[in-house]
Amino acid sequence: MAKEIVLTGVTTTGTPHLGNYVGAIRPAIEASRQENTESYFFLADYHALIKCQDPERVQQSRLEIAATWLACGLDTNKATFYRQSDIPEIAELNWLLTCVTAKGLMNRAHAYKGAVDENLANDQDQDFGITMGLFCYPVLMAADILAFNAHKVPVGRDQIQHIEMARDIAGRFNHLFGQHFVLPEAVVGEEGSILKGLDGRKMSKSYNNTIPLFDTEKKLKKGVNKIKTNLLEPGEPKDPDDSIVFDIYKSFATAEQTEQMRQSFKDGIAWGEAKKELFTLINDQLSEPREKYLELMANPSHVEEILQAGAEKARARARSLISDLRNAVGLVNFK
Repeated sequence: MAKEIVLTGVTTTGTPHLGNYVGAIRPAIEASRQENTESYFFLADYHALIKCQDPERVQQSRLEIAATWLACGLDTNKATFYRQSDIPEIAELNWLLTCVTAKGLMNRAHAYKGAVDENLANDQDQDFGITMGLFCYPVLMAADILAFNAHKVPVGRDQIQHIEMARDIAGRFNHLFGQHFVLPEAVVGEEGSILKGLDGRKMSKSYNNTIPLFDTEKKLKKGVNKIKTNLLEPGEPKDPDDSIVFDIYKSFATAEQTEQMRQSFKDGIAWGEAKKELFTLINDQLSEPREKYLELMANPSHVEEILQAGAEKARARARSLISDLRNAVGLVNFK
């Protein structure tokens, strides 16, 4: 029986935080261990260039994110792990797909429409500051997915439209040139997998409310201590379902630990004690991966070897498809 292909990409513009770990990294790595799944994980560094023109930041983020996934237990013998920019077949496929993609479809992309709306609200020309990278982002995302004919693509709710567009683009190509692409499906995680940040909103670098994943133990403790709480005193019952501390705690705890903490809240645990228990729980789980992460960050050449090996695997798969597509559209050698 053929394995189901699952593909996940991570844009390389930031430093991983606890929200990334709970919402994306941990579930994706767990899923990659299933015997019936063929997993592809990539660093979306071409996508990073759309929103970040700081070369040092992009370079550092690529290393940090690669080291994070490896430290968290990604098995590169089972999963294919690579950088988007190491696969020239993706760039070629991007152009083949661009040539069958209607501009009207791109006009409807949320990111583009949002940028236009913001410009109009600020009395600017509607396309002020909008690059073709931003406008054509969904086509490149479609190329990422279709280069490996992925069946499932885990995404946040804000990315569902891009998967639908990838299906539209694949369907159009298939209609013109024959059946070459699987129509991918979006897989949206449960709401509970979205971790709250220091202020109660979704943990995101955009809100500056994150707790770094693999910073020092001291900074992890400092981050936990910054979590916003109410003014209830020790001994006063507290509502666990209205607490950021509890929300983060249950994302790392077993069912038994969660129930014990829930009871502690009802019994009036002090906020300082609750944060201390939260720090201990997280630190116990992350201390070993943190050591691996620091080792990898200190040895970038080893990370490079792993990514190059992954790129070879990925290219072998993509090269075969591109060869078929070239024939399909008429880019054949003369005899």
